[in-house]
Amino acid sequence: MTQPVLFEELATQNGRRIGVATLASEKTLHAISLDMVNLLTPQLRQWQADPDVALVILQAQGEKAFCAGGDLQQLYRTMREHHASPERGDIRGNPYAAEFFEHEYRLDYLIHTFGKPILCWGHGIVMGGGIGLMAGCSHRVATEKSRLAMPEITIGLYPDVGGSWFLSRMPGKIGVFLALTGALLNASDAVFAGLADYRIAQAGKQSVFDALLAQPWGSGDDAELLDRTLADAQAVSLRDDAVTFAPSNLRSHFDQIEALCRKPALPEIVDAILAIQTDDAWLQKAIATLRAGAPGSAWLGYALQKRVRHLSLAEVFRLEFVVSLHCAARPDFVEGVRALIIEKDQKPVWQPATLAEATPAWVEGFFDDPWKKEEHPLVDLGV
Repeated sequence: MTQPVLFEELATQNGRRIGVATLASEKTLHAISLDMVNLLTPQLRQWQADPDVALVILQAQGEKAFCAGGDLQQLYRTMREHHASPERGDIRGNPYAAEFFEHEYRLDYLIHTFGKPILCWGHGIVMGGGIGLMAGCSHRVATEKSRLAMPEITIGLYPDVGGSWFLSRMPGKIGVFLALTGALLNASDAVFAGLADYRIAQAGKQSVFDALLAQPWGSGDDAELLDRTLADAQAVSLRDDAVTFAPSNLRSHFDQIEALCRKPALPEIVDAILAIQTDDAWLQKAIATLRAGAPGSAWLGYALQKRVRHLSLAEVFRLEFVVSLHCAARPDFVEGVRALIIEKDQKPVWQPATLAEATPAWVEGFFDDPWKKEEHPLVDLGV
């Protein structure tokens, strides 16, 4: 059976090596599984410790996707079992969910804090857990076919994998808008929002790799060397008449998004977005996603971005771990996965059904941490 992640090392002209990790589960659009995480983490640590490895490349097989999100099949089964068990009131009662989120967040944190340059080639679909992998890389490429989103509101979750942290640090109130609407981002959007650094045509990928093999790694600042290589490739792509990078929807709608999402309370923000009358297809889709999404997820995404404003990245992952286990123990997440992924009837029944039904006490319940500080499963992050 083929491994879901393949590893190789490329020898550069000056004797250094480039580690390449390739997601290899095309049938699932490289949806990130626990197996993937448990392969990537030790290999990245090994490359980080090897002085002859100059940088790491994270990519995926095929043309459709880098990573379309998390592999939720096993998580769905264990959520169903937990809900039917005597331990359903304890978020620690689903060992698989705890293992999945802990290991995924550890990997994401490792990428954010990696001691060497990591180049992520984010071609095609990059959603949810895929953005969790890409966001922390030091150098991130989006292509003319990149399509990024954090659409967790559609499955009764919230933008996790550090999303609370990086969405809250985007220009203006873009992060709030994206959490509520799961709006689809192109390469220009991704650069504007800080999720990508370079726009490079997919056809230029091999030329970039060839150029990387010819660089004098270890002779100076390797991160700056990678920057120069990617900047040169971007300049070529932007001059190429055969390649079109669509303009940024986020940039063109920035003032409107600011006016909507700077309203003082979430219900006012949601009402204002849903009241938009527009012929703009991008906005129409964003509005439709919010309208169909879980009201509880809207509250969570909004509350988290306010709560994490002064937290470190490690503290955010510890907080998200608790919130994610609460989501796994409550009705909306399992119902969203059922309706959109398992049975695909597209008719989720959300609890609560409206924003008004989600009381402040209900929202606060997601932040109840059953662990003592020194016993939290992610206590060692950032130490």
